[in-house]
Amino acid sequence: MTEARNRALALRANFEAAGAVVVEPPVLQPAEALLDLYGEDIRARAYITSDALRGEQMLRPDFTVPVVQMHMADGAEPARYTYAGEVFRRQEDDLERASEFLQVGYEVFDRSNPAATDAEVFALVSTAVSHLDVRASTGDIGILMAAVRGLKTSERRKAALIRHVWRPRRFRALLDRFSGRSTVPESRLALLADTDPFQNIGAIVGKRTRSEISARVAALHEDATTDPISSTEMDVIDALLNVRETVPFALEQLRDLAVDMPEISHAVEGLHARSDALSGRGVDVDNLAFEASFGRTSMEYYDGFVFGFYINGRADLPALASGGRYDALTKRLGNGAEIPAVGAVLRPGLMVELEGAQ
Repeated sequence: MTEARNRALALRANFEAAGAVVVEPPVLQPAEALLDLYGEDIRARAYITSDALRGEQMLRPDFTVPVVQMHMADGAEPARYTYAGEVFRRQEDDLERASEFLQVGYEVFDRSNPAATDAEVFALVSTAVSHLDVRASTGDIGILMAAVRGLKTSERRKAALIRHVWRPRRFRALLDRFSGRSTVPESRLALLADTDPFQNIGAIVGKRTRSEISARVAALHEDATTDPISSTEMDVIDALLNVRETVPFALEQLRDLAVDMPEISHAVEGLHARSDALSGRGVDVDNLAFEASFGRTSMEYYDGFVFGFYINGRADLPALASGGRYDALTKRLGNGAEIPAVGAVLRPGLMVELEGAQ
C-alpha cells in the first residue's frame, strides 16, 4: 500500500502543477442526499451506516459527487481540484477485488470552453498512463440524450427514456414498447380495459398510496393513446447506438444521421470541437476509438463526453482511469445554479500492480 500511496501523491502533485487545488472530502458522506446521484451499480455496493445525529451516512464510494457539492456551495470560477484517498465499494461477485482502494482525481469547473476542458482532462490522464499498455475508449452520452429529446413523442416517454439511458436493457425495452415493436403484456391490457382497477383489490398492500396508483394508471392510459415512435426515428436511434469507429469516421457517420435528426446536430458539432481540441493537445484522434454507447453502464451523473483507459489483454481488470462531463450534476447540487464540469479518476494501486508485472 505504501508504494500505491506514494504513486497517488505523485499523481496528485502532477495535477497540482496543472493548476488544481488539493481538497479532502470527508470519508463519511450523507447517504440520503447523495446516494441517488450514483448509478445502480454503485448504489448497490455502497457501505451505509446510521448516525444518531446525522442520519444515514455512507463511506464515500467516489470523490466526484462530494467535490461537486463542495464547489457548488462556495467555489469560485473557474476552479480545478485534485484529491487522493480511499474509496469504498462492496464486492459481492468477485472476492479478489478490493472493497477499499485508492483513487486520485482531477475535476475542472469552467464555463469558458467545454471542448478545451474535455481535452485538458483527457490529455492529462493519457499522459499519466502512457507508460502502460493501455487503450482508450471514448463516447458522448449527450448525443444520445439529444436524440431522445428530439423524438416526436410525448414528454412523459422522453423523460422515461432519459431516466434509463444508463440502463441499456431497460432503455431498449422502452424503445421497443414505445415504437410498437414489442407486444403489450396481457396484464397491462387487462388493467387498461378495467374501468375501476380498485374495485376488486381490497386493502392496498405496499408503499404506493391509492393516489399514486391512480396516477400510474392514468399515465398508462395516456401512453396507450400516444402514437408510436416512427420507424424512421427508430432507425436513426438504432444506427446511432451502433456507431463504433475511430473519431473521424464516427463524426462522419453522426453527421449523416443528423440530416434525418437535426436535433443532434449541436451535440455532434461539440464532438467535432472536442476532436480539434484533443488534436491541439497532441492526442492522436485519427486512431482514438469512439463508441456512441460507451459509458452507459457507469456513473449516472455523466451526461456528455465520457472516456476510459483499459489494459490491453486484461478484460478481467476494471478501467485504469475513467472520466467524463457531468454538467447536469452541478445543477442538481447547486440549487438551480450550474456550471460546465468535467473530471477523471485514476487507480494508483492498479498502476503499481501493472508496473510490477511488466
